[in-house]
Amino acid sequence: MNDEEASGAGTASGVPDLDSLTPTYSALCPFGCHCHLRVVQCSDLGLKTVPKEISPDTTLLDLQNNDISDLRKDDFKGLQHLYALVLVNNKITKIHEKAFSPLRKLQKLYISKNHLVEIPPNLPSSLVELRIHDNRIRKVPKGVFSGLRNMNCIEMGGNPLENSGFEPGAFDGLKLNYLRISEAKLTGIPKDLPETLNELHLDHNKIQAIELEDLLRYSKLYRLGLGYNQIRMIENGSLSFLPTLRELHLDNNKLSRVPAGLPDLKLLQVVYLHSNNITKVGVNDFCPMGFGVKRAYYNGISLFNNPVPYWEVQPATFRCVTDRLAIQFGNYKK
Repeated sequence: MNDEEASGAGTASGVPDLDSLTPTYSALCPFGCHCHLRVVQCSDLGLKTVPKEISPDTTLLDLQNNDISDLRKDDFKGLQHLYALVLVNNKITKIHEKAFSPLRKLQKLYISKNHLVEIPPNLPSSLVELRIHDNRIRKVPKGVFSGLRNMNCIEMGGNPLENSGFEPGAFDGLKLNYLRISEAKLTGIPKDLPETLNELHLDHNKIQAIELEDLLRYSKLYRLGLGYNQIRMIENGSLSFLPTLRELHLDNNKLSRVPAGLPDLKLLQVVYLHSNNITKVGVNDFCPMGFGVKRAYYNGISLFNNPVPYWEVQPATFRCVTDRLAIQFGNYKK
């Protein structure tokens, strides 16, 4: 779910059991906003500050597409039932260290497309999802996520983050399932990301190689996104640390061959290798040798826009693919 879709969570969808929360204060609604079923929508109003007179029983507050520049200490005072806060596409540069203190039940914070230069301090311990992409963050210090034991998903792409911007231990204590650091300035896979990750998306960076132990920590990954980088080399054995991998995205890189080790990934089903420099596909590049070797069947292999003479590829190369439509070839343009 991208941020625009998420922040458009237009009504109570995703907010559990809204009607069970009591009491209600239906008479309170900020001027110009729309209020219904504990959802307060104040988007696209040119607001420069968080409005007052927000009902204390509000569970979703939508403030996207305004001109808010800072979040003050008491902006969210009394909103102890707030579940989702949408601040996408404002001009936020400053957040008071106690701005989020009243939000004891906040689970979703969408604060993408602002002017933040750092991760907000003192995030609510109840937080499950943080979307903070398209800001100006260059550094992720150690301890900034401390105490966030419920955090499941962080989307922080579109920030000018380099590998040196992650302090050792920056992600300590987090048990994330999903992490996206796309459209940044990474030249390699960051160290010390949470071992619990199921999905890691590092597309649109400047990564040039995958070295042997880069993926050692991430044995629980089932989706790895490395498209739109500058990867020329994947060291033999690198992928062996990913026994549960189901999807591998390596499209739009500079690979000259199919990465070694794919036949050993018994759960792998989708491989994106289009738009590389692959000139040859071997008969054992994708499927294990021999008959009766257990593995999941591929349902997607993309090899189009590579200089492969596809008429030379042996049909047995794709013996562990569900059907011919799952293979995409051709359309190479110099």
